[in-house]
Amino acid sequence: MADAGSWPSVLVAPAALLALAVLALCSDAVLDARTAGRPATPAAAVRPLLDVVRLLLAQPRRTPASDALLWRIGVLTAPTAAVLAVAVVPFGGHVVADLEVGVVWFNAMEALTWAGLWLAGWGPNAALPLIGGYRFLAQGLAYELPLMFALISAAVGAESLNVGDIAAAQQGLWFAVWMPVAFAVYLASVLAFSFLGPFGYPAGRDIAGGVLGETSGVDRLLLQAGRWLLLAAGSAMAVPLFLGGGAGPLLPGWAWSLLKTLAVLGLLLWARRRVPAVRADRYVEFAWIVLIPATIVQTLVPALVVLRR
Repeated sequence: MADAGSWPSVLVAPAALLALAVLALCSDAVLDARTAGRPATPAAAVRPLLDVVRLLLAQPRRTPASDALLWRIGVLTAPTAAVLAVAVVPFGGHVVADLEVGVVWFNAMEALTWAGLWLAGWGPNAALPLIGGYRFLAQGLAYELPLMFALISAAVGAESLNVGDIAAAQQGLWFAVWMPVAFAVYLASVLAFSFLGPFGYPAGRDIAGGVLGETSGVDRLLLQAGRWLLLAAGSAMAVPLFLGGGAGPLLPGWAWSLLKTLAVLGLLLWARRRVPAVRADRYVEFAWIVLIPATIVQTLVPALVVLRR
């Protein structure tokens, strides 16, 4: 990738990730206000930013016999994984790490959330956060394999694990058009590893917030930030994987990458409110009976196309 490794390139992706996460959070607050029948005013949009200040000033909560080290590691894992995952996502000609195995790197960083969320549930030494942590593990058993096959479909179609090569391979036709199952599964998986919307089961109200239940102050801020950063990172990665990257007429590559990412982010925010919550055990059953066979068949399509070449 052009300019890979330069300081501007290194700063572009993390800065864009943070901006997208803040935009998604503020937009979600406006949608919350509309759902509750309140006016969607600028005050509603900036309310999450005021909550950031409140959490920064709040005292962290401590529970009896908690494992503070594991708890803190778990809290830090989600935002860290999101920032590291977006390092392989190209924005126009800028990419932090142009890895030959960029798809594998992204998937590995996403998988870190498994350990992080479980530690965030285990560390407080409290029942409800622990239940939330185990719920995320169960949810992971459902979404991870379909997600891997969705990523493999894009990689096979481009005959490369490099994210830039995958984007470049879609000059004639976006992968989302002839790999619709992989694209849909990928989008659902982004919501799942962000534990938002229909996949917010690990932080459900029925268990008093689950993995978030005993966190407060900076710890809660980091864990909540991790959810939205993961959502933004997953939205950004969808663009080079399935939507042709920064390719497009008239506008520069970075602008097309941004516009496509915003479109994916908007779609996920819409789905977060429209799709009902899914119990982890039901989703595991659906994934193993329907999604895994469907994504395996989907992976065979680009494989057969590549073989015919």
